[in-house]
Amino acid sequence: MAVDLATRPATDNAVVQPLVRVEDLLLHFPVYKGVLRRQVGAVRAVDGLTFDIRRGETLGLVGESGCGKSTTGRTLLRLYRASGGRILFEGQDIAELEGERLRRMRPRMQMIFQDPQASLNPRMTVGSIIAEPLIEHGVHKTEARKAKVRELLDAVGLNPDYVNRYPHEFSGGQRQRIGIARALALDPDFIVCDEPIAALDVSIQAQVVNLLKDLQKKLGLTYLFISHDLSMVKHIADRVAVMYLGKIVELADVRTLFAAPKHPYTKALLSAVPVPDPAVEASRQRILLTGDIPDPANPPAGCKFCTRCPEAIDRCFSEEPAWREVDPGRHVACHRV
Repeated sequence: MAVDLATRPATDNAVVQPLVRVEDLLLHFPVYKGVLRRQVGAVRAVDGLTFDIRRGETLGLVGESGCGKSTTGRTLLRLYRASGGRILFEGQDIAELEGERLRRMRPRMQMIFQDPQASLNPRMTVGSIIAEPLIEHGVHKTEARKAKVRELLDAVGLNPDYVNRYPHEFSGGQRQRIGIARALALDPDFIVCDEPIAALDVSIQAQVVNLLKDLQKKLGLTYLFISHDLSMVKHIADRVAVMYLGKIVELADVRTLFAAPKHPYTKALLSAVPVPDPAVEASRQRILLTGDIPDPANPPAGCKFCTRCPEAIDRCFSEEPAWREVDPGRHVACHRV
């Protein structure tokens, strides 16, 4: 039964049991060559991730473009089929679900896409776009469905009378609000926010992030917030995972990670975030990484960051660092930590 937006209880953040648990997740895309299309290798887009997402929290996932952030989010929702590992949603391994069992699970996991213009059908009205998942899953009769759509528009800060308008009649920020309303239609527990503010004007980004925070508090939602904007991640996330070339290299509480990063890659990313105070900005040391990100189809031996790391030692080029807890609640994969 669907839960009314006005009465759905928020989750107590004191309860830290994981809603999503990922164990040694792999997603390798095969590479074929030749007339016979023989497999000659694989692109290791996601290469052995282990982490959890606690109920009611926002886990930020950050890293350079091409490191596998969006692919990870889509794999968690089974938009891609994992090559290996487990994805536990409330203890159930959804990586192995098929057919009707997977279909019944989908309403509880939704996605907000990066480009609102590309993710909304230009031939459909806003009302039809938001109602589509309700129709697909047989939720509500016609009149109740119309009322639900109007309620969702109001919840994301749009006029309910806009139901008969088309996507091109809205601004970028308004279109993203429509995408958020669609994601909320089936009352999900878990939402993957795939760079939801990247395509928006800076003046609108904070409004959308604040809307997501308000909805989370009201509805008890759990987010995986994917972004390369570290300042916004700091604003919305409870914990942050830093990803490089298909692997998570550091995971910690947001305050701890921003105050004292341990992995060299995390240090480099944070050094690139500007500080509003000119005096502080002038005194900061910028860590510049040399070289390009290695080919994920042919990653370096040992630590994947070793070819660009300013702190690398001989061991880094031959031995892959273990993913280990170095402080309570803080995990790092680095020989130097």
